[in-house]
Amino acid sequence: MTAIEAAALYAAINILILLVLGLGTGLARGRHKVNFGSGGVPDMELRIRAHANAAEWIPAALVGLVILALIGAPAFLIHVLGVALSLARVAHALTMGLGKQSGPGRTIGALLTALVYLVMTGALFWYAVM
Repeated sequence: MTAIEAAALYAAINILILLVLGLGTGLARGRHKVNFGSGGVPDMELRIRAHANAAEWIPAALVGLVILALIGAPAFLIHVLGVALSLARVAHALTMGLGKQSGPGRTIGALLTALVYLVMTGALFWYAVM
């Protein structure tokens, strides 16, 4: 698998995560009869925030993966970052998807996402100037 193919794989996985979170929010809107915002329903607030959090963090990471692949980073690095990102986002989503505002999954997800961002930033600088 080439680096760009690996980036495409993790883009697909993380877009699927966004889709599942978005569908969960949409289904909850129907169940709670809330068309806009959270309607003061705690379940809605958690689902909205879980989806929004993923939408805030996933896109830039995917851009980073694609750029790394395009500038010659090895497929192994794309896989390491892609797996870590995907696991982080699933862990984060599962905690909030289970109706919990906090928990180990959310903490691990947030910390691992930040670590992916840090390593990715370093790799982007490295490959940009090499």
